[in-house]
Amino acid sequence: MKLGVAPSIENHKTVAHGGIYSAGRGFDPKILDFSSNVNPLGFPSEIKNELKKNLALFSIYPDSDSTRLRNGLERYTGIPKDRIIVGNGATEIIYNFCKAFLGKRNALIPIPTFGEYESAARLGGAKVSYFKTMNLNEDIDDFIETISKNQCIFVCNPNNPTGTLTTQKNMLKILAASRENSSLVFADECFIELASNPKESIVSKLHSFDNLFVLRSMTKSFGLAGLRVGYGLGSKKMIEILNRIKIPWNVSGIAQEIAIKALSSRPHLEKTRNLIKKERKFLKDSISKINGFQCYDSDSNFILIKSKIRSSQLQKKLLKKNILVRDCNSFEGLDDKFIRIAVRTHSENQRLVKELAKA
Repeated sequence: MKLGVAPSIENHKTVAHGGIYSAGRGFDPKILDFSSNVNPLGFPSEIKNELKKNLALFSIYPDSDSTRLRNGLERYTGIPKDRIIVGNGATEIIYNFCKAFLGKRNALIPIPTFGEYESAARLGGAKVSYFKTMNLNEDIDDFIETISKNQCIFVCNPNNPTGTLTTQKNMLKILAASRENSSLVFADECFIELASNPKESIVSKLHSFDNLFVLRSMTKSFGLAGLRVGYGLGSKKMIEILNRIKIPWNVSGIAQEIAIKALSSRPHLEKTRNLIKKERKFLKDSISKINGFQCYDSDSNFILIKSKIRSSQLQKKLLKKNILVRDCNSFEGLDDKFIRIAVRTHSENQRLVKELAKA
């Protein structure tokens, strides 16, 4: 029997990711996971009590509109709650955005970058074009020249996997050029709170550009990867449309309450940024001294490394020592000589450096 599956679904390919389960050993607490770019200090300590306080939420349906969480996000971001949507992780919002707005638009994506933009765009029926760059700031004029009518431009900022942070000045250039061409800009700021300078965020410009949509995540900054809470900020019209197509009860009640509590943990973020700045320098300085390894400059909580050894081979070697790194061969625009590592605590980083030196 023919199922009548749409070509975009028939040809759809899932995107490879890091994370402890990608090692193929199930949940193994012995594995030191450098493949996931999550807060190295984990979640804020006060969240433990919040979980116990809200156990009754396990037995009731959650607020499908995430009202209290959007109220908290309004206070946190300064953006009105009717311009905020909450998702089951940032990835749900990427797919819903592409489903809603890319039917008659093509996607322009600087690469290498997060693979779900392309995957979601193609699933939505869009054609995808690439712009190869390892640092968008250095190639901004050439990039702007590639922007054309009725596109959606995806910019991961800071970019995964390169770690580069496109300045607000250059993001404004992209926004202006896109608006002139009736094109949308999807700015993924899921790592912005852990970046060297979070003030480079473009969120404050939402009131000036109705073609801008900003994606954020509580996964990376607050260490809540397992709870799946992301949010998006855009025009009232964008949010209205996204609310129409999201599934009901997409974020659990317990996830909403813990996310609300996490938003008040600004000292946790400041402590994390200080750690990342110090340990990122340690990792880059140490690994760059090892023959055959080149570290790229990063503004975020992870580092892209070019290796003398094939990435898959290096990953297997390190996994034997219970260390997991991200093989970047699956990123469009990179080959089998690149790995990505997260910035973790000093003792964990020392262990990684030691094993890389033996590789």
